[in-house]
Amino acid sequence: MNIKQRIVMLVTLVFAALAVIGGFAVIQARSNSEQVRQVTEGVVPSAIASVELMTQLKDVQIAALAMIAAPDENQVRLALEELNAKKEALTQALAAQHAQADSQAQRGLIEAAQESMQNYFASINDTAQFKLAGQTELAEANMGATVDQYLREQGQMIDAVQVEKRRSKDAAINALNAELSHTTAALMAISAAAALVLGLIGLLLYKQVIHPIAQMEAKMTQIATSQDFTHRLDVASDDEIGRSMQAFNTMVAKIEESTELVKQKAADIQAMLRYVPQGILTVQPDGSVHPEYSEYLESILETREIAGRNAMELVFKDTPLGEDARAQVAAALSSCLGEDAMNFEFNSHLFPTELQRAFPDGRSKVLDLSWAPISAEDGTVLRLLLCVRDVTELRKLALAASAQGRELAIIGEILAMDPAKFGLFIASSQRYLAENAQAVARADAADGAAVTSAVDLLFRNMHTIKGNARTYGLQQLTDIVHRVEQDYEALRGGHKDWNAQALQSDLQQVGQALQEYASIHTDKLGRAAMEPGLESGPLLRLDRAELDAVLARLQVKESDSRDMLAAAVQHTRSALERLDAQRLGAMIQDVLAAIPALALELHKEEPRIAIADAGVGIRRAAAAALQDMFMHLLRNALDHGLEQPLARIAKGKPAAGQIHIEVVNDGRGLHIITSDDGRGLDLDALRAKAIEKQLVDAEAQASPAEVAEYIFLPGFSTAQQVSDISGRGVGMDAVRSLVQSLGGSIAIQLLGREGDAVRAFQTVVTLPAALAISHTEETGVAA
Repeated sequence: MNIKQRIVMLVTLVFAALAVIGGFAVIQARSNSEQVRQVTEGVVPSAIASVELMTQLKDVQIAALAMIAAPDENQVRLALEELNAKKEALTQALAAQHAQADSQAQRGLIEAAQESMQNYFASINDTAQFKLAGQTELAEANMGATVDQYLREQGQMIDAVQVEKRRSKDAAINALNAELSHTTAALMAISAAAALVLGLIGLLLYKQVIHPIAQMEAKMTQIATSQDFTHRLDVASDDEIGRSMQAFNTMVAKIEESTELVKQKAADIQAMLRYVPQGILTVQPDGSVHPEYSEYLESILETREIAGRNAMELVFKDTPLGEDARAQVAAALSSCLGEDAMNFEFNSHLFPTELQRAFPDGRSKVLDLSWAPISAEDGTVLRLLLCVRDVTELRKLALAASAQGRELAIIGEILAMDPAKFGLFIASSQRYLAENAQAVARADAADGAAVTSAVDLLFRNMHTIKGNARTYGLQQLTDIVHRVEQDYEALRGGHKDWNAQALQSDLQQVGQALQEYASIHTDKLGRAAMEPGLESGPLLRLDRAELDAVLARLQVKESDSRDMLAAAVQHTRSALERLDAQRLGAMIQDVLAAIPALALELHKEEPRIAIADAGVGIRRAAAAALQDMFMHLLRNALDHGLEQPLARIAKGKPAAGQIHIEVVNDGRGLHIITSDDGRGLDLDALRAKAIEKQLVDAEAQASPAEVAEYIFLPGFSTAQQVSDISGRGVGMDAVRSLVQSLGGSIAIQLLGREGDAVRAFQTVVTLPAALAISHTEETGVAA
């Protein structure tokens, strides 16, 4: 029988014993209570009532004597009525005693007393008759002879009843006491038996439970004291305790296995800390380094004094980390150690991840730092784990790989360009840099106007270089130029002071980048350097008939007149001039080729660009300036002029914008007219922006045409957001500067209705007529 069964049996027997004892006690109590009731409510009151019979009898005797002694008839009758009442009471008392009689003897005595009472009262009635008849002597004689005799007889009968009642009362009380004693003895016997049985079962349970548990406790103490997990308990039973002992043995075996595993892991950790090629340490709550750290840390930090040292002093000694940064690290350490792990997440950004450490012999190492919390089960950070790696050689390799990757990217960008165009780009960029260098050298920091003019020139030229670089996809160069342009932006906005040395340094950076591109182009790729002005491309060619006509005119005959020879020379000169000209579409084809990518970047549809040149060729001397000019014009038109596709559709326009370029040679000059179907010029916005930037006087009165000319002011832009495409207020200023470099002019012609706040417009560039070469046929070129 197992422990569970014995416990169930013990509980069952307890309940059974309680039920038996309780049931017996209830039955006996009910029986005893009935006997007590009979005694207290029957026998004892009846015995007491029998004593009262004698009292009632004496009351009758007194009343009879009072009747004899009554002086008149009325008194006699009153006494007689009283006697009758007492007779009735005594009769009822005897009847009650007869009803309560518990034996035949009692009933017989009471019946005899009732009969004697009738005789007694009959003699009293006779005496009363004598008294009423006035025969007092006879009444007294009858009273003394007959009534007294019956009285004595009645008294004897009542005494006998009292004796019997007392005897019955004593017998009932004795029987009740005997029953109570019997009940007590029975209860004691049953309780003793139940206690004995339960005690035996409890003793068995004690032996089956307490002894094995004590043995288990002793074994556990022995194991805890000796840390020897080879001890096992002897299992003698297959009950719950036995299975618990088996589970204890299994647990000890598992602990023994885990201990061996922990020892093995500890040995592995020690080996790792000794041989791992990485510095590992832990920072304790007091900020010191835990004694356990990786041996390689000594090699990295070149010191053996590590354990117990202050972690801040050990790690950040001889590093460029400033006092403020060190204070932040110390505060972060204090807020993490001993606190919730969440604090580490909040402050992890304050821990340095890379440092350069100097050593006494002049060497330096680049150290990579990795921080991690060591937390308790409740999430409290106990220590901080710090891994230190010497990545000096890795950083050198990374720099070398980065340089090689950058060089490969530059090679790819150069290979995507035509060599002649690349040469022209390098030449024009170097020319712009030279202009900037001269402007920096000439400007005097004390002359505010000179500085402003120089900054505008610097910005225009650098923005043009960046735009051309973006057009040709020279991204590496674009990034460098963009950083320099950012410096110019800060200078123009008053966020930086004029510093000629710093500006020259910026120019040197861009010049070095250009030189790097040129060197790779010529030295590594073996491409021949192109002389400026020797650009290849589609010229205005002579067809075979025209060439034959020219050759025929050059055949001089003796008969030819002087005028004919002059005409032949002029015709030949015109033909040769045409060989030095290009159509505008061919001249700006690289700018046009960059428009689709620009439109995609601006999330707009690629615009349709129509060029109507009427067969006019343009001398190649103007090619570079026109390319730079249209780079700005087309970018501004696409970014500021043409709306987003959905906005255009809402206005009833096609999703893709349209840009129209017309070339006209009227003999007085070469006119290039550019327009688009975009939003037009908001004259009120132009005026407000010019006043906001303090480019014009707020009180000045200007016509709409004069307001439109504000877009050529240096630093002017209506863009809401500055981007690396436009919005810096340099595009149209640069266009005007380029046009002026060719000896021309630029103007804005407003279209539409006078008085409208927003007006369509066209940009009219007028160049010297000498730059135009007309063709006999008027053709249209679409791009």
